[in-house]
Amino acid sequence: MHNPDTPPRFLLKMDWVFDQLSRLCFLLAGTALVVMTAIFAWLVFGRYVLNDTPTWVEQVSLLLVMVIAFLGAAAGVKEHTHLSVVVFRNIVPTRVRTVFVFVSDSLMTVFGGMMFWYGIELTKFKWNTQIPLIKWSEGLRSLPLTICGALLFLFSLGHLIKLCLGQDKRQDNIDQG
Repeated sequence: MHNPDTPPRFLLKMDWVFDQLSRLCFLLAGTALVVMTAIFAWLVFGRYVLNDTPTWVEQVSLLLVMVIAFLGAAAGVKEHTHLSVVVFRNIVPTRVRTVFVFVSDSLMTVFGGMMFWYGIELTKFKWNTQIPLIKWSEGLRSLPLTICGALLFLFSLGHLIKLCLGQDKRQDNIDQG
């Protein structure tokens, strides 16, 4: 017999997979931040000590910023730490709050799906063009956006599934008391 307080097995597996994806996003975004810091140190050293400015740093940094911003945002949606305004939602009764959460998660799912779909189109369109100075594909600039869209879709859909099954444990969404 199934205990109503115990989540279904597929939700536990989904949570495990999403937790791993979120950790990977944080790891990649954190690594990109460290690499960007190191290459800016190299830029300053090259410019002021060697009197030879490495021109590739700006272009690589722009790519790294995309990784940091988009993968960090996707993980923030999964972990429910991404920027959100909950003041109005928190002052309404629980039933209305649940509707707001459902609408919000639904909109995020649609938004993530659109980001993914149009991100693929943008990446394919730009793939055969090269980034000046580093000669890498321009499609790499939009690839983090595409990945973020896919993750937003998955993570938001996961939130919706848990909400509909009464398994949503997000602190500020549904009154657990």
